[in-house]
Amino acid sequence: MLTSLFIRDFAIVHKLELAMEPGLTVLTGETGAGKSILIDALALALGERAEGGVIRHGAERAEVAAGFDLSARQDAARWLQAHDLFEDGECLLRRVVERDKGSKAWINGRPVPVQQLRELGELLVDIHGQHEHQSLLKRDAQRQMLDDFAGLGTTVENLGTTFHTLRTLEDRRDTLQREGADRSARIEYLRHQVQELDALKLSPDEIPQIEEEHKRAANAAELVQGAQGIALSLYDDEEHAIATGLARAIRELESLSEYDASLGELMSLLNEASVQVDEVASRLHQYLDHLEVDPQRLEWLEGRLGTLHNLSRKHQVKPEELPEMLMRLQTELTDIEDFDVNLEKLDHEIAATREAYLQQAKQISDARRKAAGKLGKDVTAEMQKLGMPGGRFEITLTPLPKGELGAHGLERVEYQVSANAGQPTKPLTKVASGGELSRISLALQVVTARIGRVPTLIFDEVDVGIGGGVAEIVGAQLRTLADSRQVLCITHLAQVAAQGHRHLQVTKETAANTTITHIGPLNPKERVHEIARMLGGVEITRQTLDLAEEMLGKVTQAPHVSA
Repeated sequence: MLTSLFIRDFAIVHKLELAMEPGLTVLTGETGAGKSILIDALALALGERAEGGVIRHGAERAEVAAGFDLSARQDAARWLQAHDLFEDGECLLRRVVERDKGSKAWINGRPVPVQQLRELGELLVDIHGQHEHQSLLKRDAQRQMLDDFAGLGTTVENLGTTFHTLRTLEDRRDTLQREGADRSARIEYLRHQVQELDALKLSPDEIPQIEEEHKRAANAAELVQGAQGIALSLYDDEEHAIATGLARAIRELESLSEYDASLGELMSLLNEASVQVDEVASRLHQYLDHLEVDPQRLEWLEGRLGTLHNLSRKHQVKPEELPEMLMRLQTELTDIEDFDVNLEKLDHEIAATREAYLQQAKQISDARRKAAGKLGKDVTAEMQKLGMPGGRFEITLTPLPKGELGAHGLERVEYQVSANAGQPTKPLTKVASGGELSRISLALQVVTARIGRVPTLIFDEVDVGIGGGVAEIVGAQLRTLADSRQVLCITHLAQVAAQGHRHLQVTKETAANTTITHIGPLNPKERVHEIARMLGGVEITRQTLDLAEEMLGKVTQAPHVSA
């Protein structure tokens, strides 16, 4: 869930800090006040393309930061964990755009490529409207939503595992077949490489240990000289040693403390320091007793390291990867030496894995067809309520070309829609109207609310071209959706705005030839006036205020308005 948004010098916003809350938050304001600026700024923080024009006039850079609260089960949290960026359920995205310098991005305080910011952003917020940040326009997201609706999440993951196992087996067979043409030469080559590496008897943790020992042995003389010098200055020089000076100071303080008892505390500290100095000196003597200067051992270490580094260059791997390289070469050698047996075994494994894949894929295809019909029917019914009478939503399942297998099954999933009666369905990506796209997205989100993966939804233009009862239904559906997801909606209709759990107002101020946009929450009284303004225009009458109060009261008493 989005918890906070910070904006500085973005478009016509000088500085803005907003604390976000669960439920439905509505955003209103007069035409031209800059209602979309908040979404544009958030989109920037989520990884959208940055342009110099977003920087406020007179400023050198624009900055946006968005904070999120995550549960460990969410896709975004798993993404952060996979990229070693997880911070105890919190997530902070930051984006800075500078004039003529491009942009920079951070996740939880660590700099990242903008592409990573975009990947994570798609798991945190879904923006519905005429914006690029719209997951439902992507076929993979459409397929994933259908699979979640059908309860196929784990089944499809298992199919993907089977698919990748099959591909691995097929690749291994192809390698065997290619190398079978020149087996003798390859076997001789592999035997030589395996013998050379196996002769090292190298363990995975040996290299850092050898490097550490070599560093110590190569600098043994300097270590002895340095440790002896320190021991001398601390303890061994009877006249000038630090231990001697501390003992002298302790005796003097002991005499002085007879005249002032407060000096006893200082004497205690000096005694502790004296003990520590003695301890360090003792350990240094022990260290020197065990430190050996062994030219033969140093020569062996240098030879061992030289051999390891030469072999790592030869095989084009890091020295610590040589044991793994040996295992791979041994596996390949075994495969080629037992070519006929292994090839037959691989063919049986491939056939069995392919059969398992096809059985799993067929079950998924059957479940998808059934779920596609129900989801299409349910979304179509929602569209009728949302100002699209005669509109139709369908899901097409197109089989992959003959013989082709996919990690997610044997068909491609695509959402198709007709917004008006009598019109043929078209891919969701080709819906022209931002308002229609937002309402179709709303219908989808309402139907699939229980299985939604993205925790925060933003709707822009969802109420374009509607009014009256339909607007009230749209608002009610948004409020219903907000029971399970965080929802932010930009609206110009009072019927929608009245349904919000929280109300933000956008205002624009012009002073000294500078225009500044402000966004802030409304208290109950201010909210009544804003709803009245949306109902009545410039002149707000007592009747309009009463109607606004009635609308808000109706929502409080019955938050879910049915069609």
